[in-house]
Amino acid sequence: MNCTPRSRLQGELVRRIVGLIQADGLAPGTRITEVGLADRLTVSRTPVRTALAYLIDRGLVERREDRSLVIAAGAQALARQLDLDEPSGDLDRLFVMVAQDRIAGRLPDEVSESDLMRRYSVSRRMLQRLLDRLAELVLVERKPGHGWRFRPTIADAEARAESYRFRLLVEPAALAEPGFRLDRAWLAEIRERHEAMMAAPWRETSSIALFEMNADFHEGLAAASGNRYFLSAVQQQNRLRRFTCYDWVYGRERMVVSCREHLEIMDRLELGDREIAAALLRRHLDGAAGLNRGLRSSEGRLSAAA
Repeated sequence: MNCTPRSRLQGELVRRIVGLIQADGLAPGTRITEVGLADRLTVSRTPVRTALAYLIDRGLVERREDRSLVIAAGAQALARQLDLDEPSGDLDRLFVMVAQDRIAGRLPDEVSESDLMRRYSVSRRMLQRLLDRLAELVLVERKPGHGWRFRPTIADAEARAESYRFRLLVEPAALAEPGFRLDRAWLAEIRERHEAMMAAPWRETSSIALFEMNADFHEGLAAASGNRYFLSAVQQQNRLRRFTCYDWVYGRERMVVSCREHLEIMDRLELGDREIAAALLRRHLDGAAGLNRGLRSSEGRLSAAA
């Protein structure tokens, strides 16, 4: 059986999953799940499934009779044979550092690879992994010739306030669309991701998984509207907000509040109470906007999980 990853993203996920195995010191028999890995790696379950199939084929992961997945015996030794020597945590920390520097104005709009390697003291291989990931998220683009250009983002206080006012108009209205249809499989998956996030220990790089989960939640509601323009608007807002929200300053407590508010909205939608769900969504967004209004540091570090 040949389960070679079919894309650069899936190949990267194989490296990052093995990095988690090594960094967390997972013992043989430790249970892992697609949704748990997707949450930690801030991607959807589909590429994670392909990456896991590859790791099952290579003997790092095994599927038991009850369909559960566990770390295989000898996984640590096999991991070393795959030449995957840079744990995913290193890449996540580098990602957060770039986000912080970009928000604070310490990184210009245009950069060269050599400048970035010197600034962060990383290898070309690690830098290329970072740039590939930034490009996949439409945060950077390669310049003609040499160098990279950061894409526009929401950086100043006025732009953030305008963003929340726009979202307060758009996102609750999406729930009232006549074509609104809730995808039950998506609802179950996103609920599980929220519960896993609240149960997991908070790490320095958890802000990445938190934002991507929140983005998927809000985009999923917009997609359920059946109106492509609602979805397009929310996706654009999430792209513009990504860097500011990777620089999380509120800690675990605010994360739990945000997750519980999302779960309450899900509960109402599952019951068919779209009007109440829209009111809860409006309150949720207004609360996040209030946090942004209340936090203004000299470095411009602010973000809210909404």
